[in-house]
Amino acid sequence: MTDTSLDVLAIGNAIVDVIATADESFLEAEGLTKGGMQLIDAERAETLYSRMRSGREISGGSAANTLAGAAALGARCAFIGQVADDQLGAVFTHDMRAHGVRFDTPARPGEPPTGRVLILVTPCGERTMNTLLGASHYLPMESLDEELVRGSSILYLEGYLWDPEQPRAVMRRAIEVARAAGRKVAMTLSVNFIIELHRADLQSLIDDGLIDILFVNEEELLCLTQVEDRESALALVTSKVPLLVMTMGPDGAMAVKDGERFTVTAEPVERVVDTTGAGDLFAAGFLAGHAQGRSIEECLRIGAIAAAEVISHYGARPEADLKALVAAKLG
Repeated sequence: MTDTSLDVLAIGNAIVDVIATADESFLEAEGLTKGGMQLIDAERAETLYSRMRSGREISGGSAANTLAGAAALGARCAFIGQVADDQLGAVFTHDMRAHGVRFDTPARPGEPPTGRVLILVTPCGERTMNTLLGASHYLPMESLDEELVRGSSILYLEGYLWDPEQPRAVMRRAIEVARAAGRKVAMTLSVNFIIELHRADLQSLIDDGLIDILFVNEEELLCLTQVEDRESALALVTSKVPLLVMTMGPDGAMAVKDGERFTVTAEPVERVVDTTGAGDLFAAGFLAGHAQGRSIEECLRIGAIAAAEVISHYGARPEADLKALVAAKLG
């Protein structure tokens, strides 16, 4: 096994978030389900954008958000994802590099444009996401730097990107390279509809022992296992995955490592402003702690601290000094 130059290499959607406030009557008028996520085409994206209030444009994407947080905590990170050769693609590239994340994937010329998510945040802090995937789903095999995979302690895969065939092939090859090099493979299942579309495929990854660290929330765990009881679902998955990390919203989070269970309460937040990216930043904190060789309890605490920071403001990227927050709480 060779030495590693990176802590985490992620493959995921390269997307820019457009975030605006909205009341529930607006969601109802637009036929949107509060707290949901739906895929939209370019025409619908243009229409909805024209009706939204003025918003903020912030680079996003689940795995990219996780890397931004992990890098802020001191982890050495790189990202593979596809943008278009357009203004939002340039914004995304600049933002990733500004966060200290290596991002070398060449921009794709022509259509479709760089992906974006139109995020409507209601007064309670809940976010409703409308996603135009755009160029992010045209990630070619040529984008995979296999030496970068071999040189990364953890390969982190975004479930959202498992849907399209082309990026899925890239991630399958990355898994092969990572495992041949003795690296760990981590995956976040992202959302229920991806699990429903690809349950057999995802389950086979787990059954074949290809996933070392699995990130889920409680709904995703139940969707994956198709059982209604959380304990039964945990037993089914943890018997095959060495490390399961499950977020439970305001109830905190848990991890199960080799059959041993660890739990953490949610960090207190004065006011929940926007829950966008809470799970992404929890994974960031956990992975950064893991890269530092911290205990599972500490990794969970760092994840909770990072998640609490990101839900205290708009956007899915950290704004406060995460290192200082962790040092103040954990020493």
